[in-house]
Amino acid sequence: MSVITEVRNFWQRRIQIPVGPTDVVLDIGSGDKPHWRADVLLDWFPDESSAAQRSGYDRARVTRPLFHGDAAAMPFSDDAFDYVICSHLLEHVTDPAAVMREMMRVAKAGYIEVPEAASAKIVDFPTHLWWCRVIDGRLDFEAKRSPSFDAEIGDYLHRSGLEHDVERMLNSRFEHRVISLRWTTTIPFNVRGPVDPVMLTSAQGASVVHHGKSAVGPAAIARAVSTVDHMMHRRTVTFNQVVRPELRISPDQPLAAQIYRVGS
Repeated sequence: MSVITEVRNFWQRRIQIPVGPTDVVLDIGSGDKPHWRADVLLDWFPDESSAAQRSGYDRARVTRPLFHGDAAAMPFSDDAFDYVICSHLLEHVTDPAAVMREMMRVAKAGYIEVPEAASAKIVDFPTHLWWCRVIDGRLDFEAKRSPSFDAEIGDYLHRSGLEHDVERMLNSRFEHRVISLRWTTTIPFNVRGPVDPVMLTSAQGASVVHHGKSAVGPAAIARAVSTVDHMMHRRTVTFNQVVRPELRISPDQPLAAQIYRVGS
């Protein structure tokens, strides 16, 4: 794949989102690597140990207001956000249906990105709990029964040292490795579960480090776009503007670049 094609695909997937300069955007499952346009973040693992595992840094870099919370029970009010981004989170959660319902509750529209099942069956991450597909216009989740689609092939790729080579090859056509879904108002979906307890225990004990490609060019573009956006549009979002009514404070305060722990 040429650099131009890679950048164009990245732009369409991760940069070009349909929001205006004053729209308020939520990124759920962001970790310390949020979407460039996100105003507010939500993550269940915001602390330093998880940041080091997922992004390789020694400590979490909190550059936006980051709420510690469950994506299946968000601390936000109805329609608090104009747009929500959910990229590579749903394949990790035990109840994707609950997260989907919460996204539709707190936001008017959004973007979802998940790994596509056929590609994931060749090489997948042991922390993923679902095979994801689009079937008849619905985002379909099928509970995995084991970390690998074929344990014998998975073991061979791992012990032969070919696993990362195969992964890099698949990532060279990354737009085919993922399902990219933009939605407004509602998200048609189907969940075929639940997750097997043995599979869940295995996933919880696995490393969350992703060894995928390092898209230096696209990453630099995202940083540049984020910098320009910050310079041109200094959006002020307040605490009471986004949280559920029972969590509101007096007096209201603008959100800052820190971790917020609210609710149960």
